[in-house]
Amino acid sequence: MENSEKTTAAPVATKSKRKVSFFILFVVLIAIVGAWVTYYELYAKYSQETGDAYVNGNLVVISPQIPGTVSKVVPDEGDYVKKGQVLVSLDSNDTKIALQGAEAKLANSVREVRSLYATADNAKARVKTNKVEYTQAVNDYKRRENLVKSGAISKEDLNHYRDMVEKTRSEYLAAQQSLKMTIALVDNTVIETHPAVKTAVSNLRQSYLNNIRTQIVAPVSGYVAKRAVQLGSQVQPGTQLMVIVPLHQVWVDANFKESQMKDMRIGQSVVLTSDLYGDDVEYKGKIESLGIGTGSAFSLLPAQNASGNWIKIVQRLPVKIRLDDENQEQYPLRIGLSMLAKVDIEDTSGTVLATTPQEEARFDTDVYQNTLEEADKLVTKILHENVGLITPSEK
Repeated sequence: MENSEKTTAAPVATKSKRKVSFFILFVVLIAIVGAWVTYYELYAKYSQETGDAYVNGNLVVISPQIPGTVSKVVPDEGDYVKKGQVLVSLDSNDTKIALQGAEAKLANSVREVRSLYATADNAKARVKTNKVEYTQAVNDYKRRENLVKSGAISKEDLNHYRDMVEKTRSEYLAAQQSLKMTIALVDNTVIETHPAVKTAVSNLRQSYLNNIRTQIVAPVSGYVAKRAVQLGSQVQPGTQLMVIVPLHQVWVDANFKESQMKDMRIGQSVVLTSDLYGDDVEYKGKIESLGIGTGSAFSLLPAQNASGNWIKIVQRLPVKIRLDDENQEQYPLRIGLSMLAKVDIEDTSGTVLATTPQEEARFDTDVYQNTLEEADKLVTKILHENVGLITPSEK
C-alpha cells in the first residue's frame, strides 16, 4: 500500500513542478517582451545607429610653388606644427640673384622713363624755337618781297629768304612730329604709372614672391603625416612634400541604410563612441549634412541594374556628423578610426537638405595675405631713390 501511494504521488509532484517552471518561463518571457516594448517605445523608436562610421578630416597637402632643391626639412611624421611655421626650405641662391636683377631693372626703367619725360620737355622747347624761327623767316621774306618791287634788293636775295622760309618750315614740322612721337611715349602717365615702370614693378614683385616661397610654411596647425620630401630632392610645383592633418577639424562620416534615414534631419543630435577608447568615452555631435547620393552612384564604375539577374541590395547613404569640442583635447581622434554613431531622430523639425547657400569660407588661412607688403615697401624705396619725389600713394 505504501509503495503504491508513493508511486501515485511522484507523477503529481512532477506535474506540479512543470507547471511552476512553465509559469516562471511565461513570466520571464512576458517581462522580456515588456522590457523590449518599453525600450523600443522610449528609446529605440527614436534612435538609429550604425557601426559603419569612420573619422574623417582635412588632409592639407604641402607642395612647393616654385621649383628648387630642398635644403632643410624641419618636421617629421607625427610632429606638431603651428600655422605659419617653416616646414621646408629650398635653396634660395637663384631666387636672390633674380630678385637683385629685378631691383636693378626697376631702377633702370625709372631712369629711362625720366629721360623720356625730359626728352618730351626738350621737344616742346624745340617746337617753340622752330616756330619762332619760321615766323621770323616768313616776316623777313614778306619785307624783302616789297623791297624787290622797289628795286632795293635783287631777286637773288629774295630767293635766299624764300629758301630760309622753307627750311624753317620743314624744321618746324619735323619738331612737331618729333614732339608727337615723344608725347605718345609718356602721354597720360606719371612715372609710377608708366607701362615700362609697371612692368618692372610686376617683375620685381614676382621675383620677391619667388624668393619668399623658398620658405614653405604651414597653412594650418596640425600634425605631419606622409612625409615624402628628402634633403637634396629636386622638387617641382605641385610635388607632394608632406600632409598636415588638423585634428581639431575632424568629423565623422557615418553610412546609414536607406531604410534608417526616413526621419533623419540636419541638426539632430548624435552620440558617438570609438573602438579606440571604448564605451566609457562619448563624443557628441550634430548632423551637418545628409548624403546626396549613395557610394555606388559616385563610384568609378557605377552599378548597372538593367540586367535580367538584378538583385536588390540595401544601399547606404553617407551622413556627415560635426563633432563638438568636448573630449577632443583629452581623447583626440585620428583619421580613419572606427566609430559607433547613435542618432536621436525624435525631433524631425529640421531639413533633409540645406536650403541656404554657404557664403562664408568653412576653412581659410591668412599666412599668405601679407606676403607682398615687404615687396611694396621695396618698390617704394627704389622709386624714392631713382625719382626723388614722393609717390602718389604717399601723398
